[in-house]
Amino acid sequence: MQDYKSVITIEPGKRGGKPCIRGMRITVQDILGWLASGMTIQEIISDYDELKESDIYAALSFAADRENKIYQIAV
Repeated sequence: MQDYKSVITIEPGKRGGKPCIRGMRITVQDILGWLASGMTIQEIISDYDELKESDIYAALSFAADRENKIYQIAV
């Protein structure tokens, strides 16, 4: 799993404190939604040229880690 800690930022005044990519206004939730709608990584990068492929993988790693922590708390 990619180390996302240097890529994912959380700032209280930006996008309601949602996890964002490198201080931008693009959230992890945005990326997950685009992927879920069928966009490929290359299509996302083409539409948002400020993103890198590693940013997409960092968002996925963050979401997977968060899901794992939620599951561990619930069990």
